[in-house]
Amino acid sequence: MYFNSMVFYYPLEYSFMEITNSLATDLKDAPDWFHSALSQSPRKENLNHALGNLSYQVWDQKEARDIIILIHGTGAHKKWWDPIAPLINKEFSVIAPDLPGMGESDHRAEYNFEGFSEALVAIMHQEGIINNEQKIYLVGHSLGGHVAGFMVSEFPELFHGVVMIDSPIRPATYDYEKHQSTGPLRRIKYYLDKVSIIKRFRLMPPQDCNNGWYLRYIAEHSILHTEEGWRWRFDDKLFATLRRLQNYEFKFHCPALFIAGGKSLLLESKIMKYIREAFKDSMTVEVIEDAAHHVPLDSPLELVSLVNNYLQQWEEKK
Repeated sequence: MYFNSMVFYYPLEYSFMEITNSLATDLKDAPDWFHSALSQSPRKENLNHALGNLSYQVWDQKEARDIIILIHGTGAHKKWWDPIAPLINKEFSVIAPDLPGMGESDHRAEYNFEGFSEALVAIMHQEGIINNEQKIYLVGHSLGGHVAGFMVSEFPELFHGVVMIDSPIRPATYDYEKHQSTGPLRRIKYYLDKVSIIKRFRLMPPQDCNNGWYLRYIAEHSILHTEEGWRWRFDDKLFATLRRLQNYEFKFHCPALFIAGGKSLLLESKIMKYIREAFKDSMTVEVIEDAAHHVPLDSPLELVSLVNNYLQQWEEKK
């Protein structure tokens, strides 16, 4: 199971995250750029799908030439990108989907990369961005990076660039049977009030995050109120049932960028060495030294700057 970018029942609390019933109050100390980005509301869409409806949002740019699709990690959701999407080069329209089983997309009986890919292609068809003159770029964090890498490998004719953010790439020979599972320790439970469940919001792998206002924002959109009480939005069974990319090798025929967090617990030296050597001719590697695994939360402005710089380079080479 992939455990990247997920809510986890970890015993410590983020003492620096303000938690009340008012999101506006808790975000009062967020920087101006954060508030400005959140003020740029995206277009919200739903796709009726036979395997479960899909939710996504779009930041439309009237003069946009091309498209960026932002793909979140395990147990996360499209709202992780709300502070980042408006900062991306204005020559791009931006789409952020909820992968099946996460966010506001419906839960499914099973989860795999083929299903994730088919869902994203269905969204692309609904938006009318396939088989036209617009170029499509994929940017994914953690599990989302793996999904992005899988899609550009399987459908090279559809995409013109990919960015993988702190997504551990292992050799095809890696034995996942010996891989330690670190998913939720228990099934979804229900909480009596919103403050109680938000206090249980955790990142996995465990890490410090100085941007408590960012954590508080994504926590607000990670929960759902039901008749039984407050619960996490994600389908907890996806952590146990998500099928891995066993014996799979990524193939990058388009420009590719790997962005690593310098303090990431998921990218130990052997993994980074493999990534640098295996893809030295097809993927550029950049490191944001002060970021841990959750690069979008730790270093959002540095991340956007890197992505924008490479997008501009790739666009100029078209």
